[in-house]
Amino acid sequence: MMRPSRKAFAIGALVCAYLLLGGYVERAYAGANRTGSPSAGSEFAPHSFARAYLVRGILGLIFSRGMNRLAEGLNEAGVHADVYDFPTCDEIADTAIREYSEAPAPIVLIGHSMGGRCVLMIAKRLQEAKIVVSLLVTVDPVHGSPSVPANVQRYINIFLSDSFLGGGDVAWERGFQGHFASFDLASHWDVSHITIDKLDALHDQLIAKCVQLATTPAKAEGQAIPLRYVVPLDAPVELWDSGIAVPARAGDTLQTLAAAHRVPVWSVTQANPGLDGRPLIAGERVIVPRHLLAMSAVSRQSGFRH
Repeated sequence: MMRPSRKAFAIGALVCAYLLLGGYVERAYAGANRTGSPSAGSEFAPHSFARAYLVRGILGLIFSRGMNRLAEGLNEAGVHADVYDFPTCDEIADTAIREYSEAPAPIVLIGHSMGGRCVLMIAKRLQEAKIVVSLLVTVDPVHGSPSVPANVQRYINIFLSDSFLGGGDVAWERGFQGHFASFDLASHWDVSHITIDKLDALHDQLIAKCVQLATTPAKAEGQAIPLRYVVPLDAPVELWDSGIAVPARAGDTLQTLAAAHRVPVWSVTQANPGLDGRPLIAGERVIVPRHLLAMSAVSRQSGFRH
C-alpha cells in the first residue's frame, strides 16, 4: 500500500481545521490574551536559567499545541517560558527587548510553522537592539523564512523538506558565526507538520539545552562547522549543536572516528561525503557532530576526544 503524501495529508488537515475553526478557536480565544498566552505566572521565576518565547503558527490553538507542552516543561525546569501566537511578532519582540533591559537573562526563541518565521523575525529585531539570542529553534518553519541573523549564538532547525505547510530549509546571514544544525526528518513517515512540535524526545533535549545555557560557553574549542542532516528513518533525532573538524590518525576510518566520538556512523558519513569506504590519511580533516556542554558536564567527560 502506498503511503499518502504529506501534501494530501496537509490538505485534509486544513479542511478539518476549517470545519473546526468556527467554534473551537472562538471558544479558545475567549479566555486567552490576544497578544500573548503565558503558560505560567507573569512574574519572572527566581533563579531562572533563561527566558524563553515560544510562538505557535497560524491555527496554533489547533495545530501547535506542542508549544504549550514544551513551555510547561521549560517552566517546570526553571526556565521562564511564555507562549504566543504568530500574528503578534512585533509585540513579542517589544516584550523581549523590554524584559531584557529590565532583567538581562539568556534569551531562547522557539517557533513552529509560521511561528518559526516569527522567531527569526524577532531575532532580527533583537539584533537591531544589540541583544544576543542564546538559542533559536525553528520547528518545520514555512518556506521563505528569513535567514538566521548574526546575533544568534546557537541555531537548530528541525523540519520536513517535503512538508506542504512547513518545509523551510533555513540558511544563515552573512556574518553569522554561531553554531548551526539542521535536521531534515523527511524520511520519518511517522512525523508530520502537525505532530513534529509534539515529539517528547525533542522536548526533552531542548529543555536540557535551555537549562544549560547559563553555564554553557557560546564559544567552544575549534571552529563551529554548520551541520545539515537528513535523519534516517530508523535513527533517533539527536540534536547536536554544530560540527567540529578533527584530524584523522593513521588507520582511521569514518567508522572508527564515529565510535571514538560516540556518534552514529551515518552522522559522520553524511558530514563527510566522498570519504566513506576508504582508510583516511593521517591528518585528514573529518567533521564530527558535537554537543555544547555545560562546564560541569565537560569536567565529567574529560576523556572525550573533542
